[in-house]
Amino acid sequence: MKNPLVFLKNFIKREPVLFAALVLAIVAVCIVRPGVQICLKAIDFRTLAILFSLMIVIKAFQSQNFLDVIAARLLRLCKTRRSLYFLLTYLVFFSSMFVTNDVALLTFVPISLLIFKRIGLPALHVVVLETLAANLGSCITPMGNPQNLYLFSYYGFSALEFFALTAKIAVPSLFILAVIILFLTRKKLAKHGGYEEPHELAGNVLQTQVARLKVDFRTIFYIADFVICLLTVFHVVNFYFMLVFTIVVMAVCNWRLFKKVDYSLLLTFVGFFIFTKTLSTVPAFSDFVNSLLSSPLKTYITGIAASQVISNVPAALLLSGFTDNGAMLLLAVNVGGLGTLIASMASVISFKLYSAEQHDNYFAVFTAYNVVLLAVLGVIVYLI
Repeated sequence: MKNPLVFLKNFIKREPVLFAALVLAIVAVCIVRPGVQICLKAIDFRTLAILFSLMIVIKAFQSQNFLDVIAARLLRLCKTRRSLYFLLTYLVFFSSMFVTNDVALLTFVPISLLIFKRIGLPALHVVVLETLAANLGSCITPMGNPQNLYLFSYYGFSALEFFALTAKIAVPSLFILAVIILFLTRKKLAKHGGYEEPHELAGNVLQTQVARLKVDFRTIFYIADFVICLLTVFHVVNFYFMLVFTIVVMAVCNWRLFKKVDYSLLLTFVGFFIFTKTLSTVPAFSDFVNSLLSSPLKTYITGIAASQVISNVPAALLLSGFTDNGAMLLLAVNVGGLGTLIASMASVISFKLYSAEQHDNYFAVFTAYNVVLLAVLGVIVYLI
């Protein structure tokens, strides 16, 4: 049997976010002792069910070479590394408005990893950019992320009010992402004088390769499951039906896919849900939070700060019960999705997807991008 300390060290190294979530939840429960019922009510089973279903259906598409085909066709549209960066980043940005940031990353990060592996370029910066794009693009619509859906309903925003607020994030974000891409893919000074062109992709093996789909009876069921997942995100289909349908489809079509689901990510969500709900039951904590939300600026700063520690979805759930300033809280938790790795749980998804295949310093690069962008965009959004 392995030394427990060695096992713990390896677990922390492998699952740092999950470890933090579990420790916070356990400590909060031990101190507050909220009871089993409160802990169960704290867990957003709908979010967990949707995330589970989306993860497994994406794995199903991967098993039939859907991502290979999409990757090959996307790359044919690009002649340079710069155009590839723009295409992948803005695909994630705009798709996340409608299918949520989680779905956009679950769909396009594997594609990006595949593309960059085939063309022999590092995928680190483009995956970080896609994560930024998913978190920023999802801010724009009510269905883009869980906190928007919740706050849109909780504060009763009209469509005009909501989009007027989120435009403050959307417009600057589009320009900032473009500037970052132009800088990353800028022309470099050649040794012989003049400038080297950005990395050319024409004639690359992936552009000439023919990827074939493995189409059979299962494909129809996988597509149907994916559509049902999206309808559930939009509250058209009940999540219990979606979950049962997903389980039945995968059990019949390919039961081995259950082994490929990232259950540690689901446990990470559970840990943060319990931690947040437990704290909200403490009177002293309630008084403290009220004092932090006594003005629009304080609400904005507190929303951003809370998102860095407990993620923006739990921060929205927690703080909404203590303030009537829904507009400032909406901006705060969306901008607050930048910053730390756990500021947005969608960021954890891309971290997990990237780390499963690559082992370079993703965390440091991700943090550098996010901290700088949080400072810049945070000021811009508040001032406009």
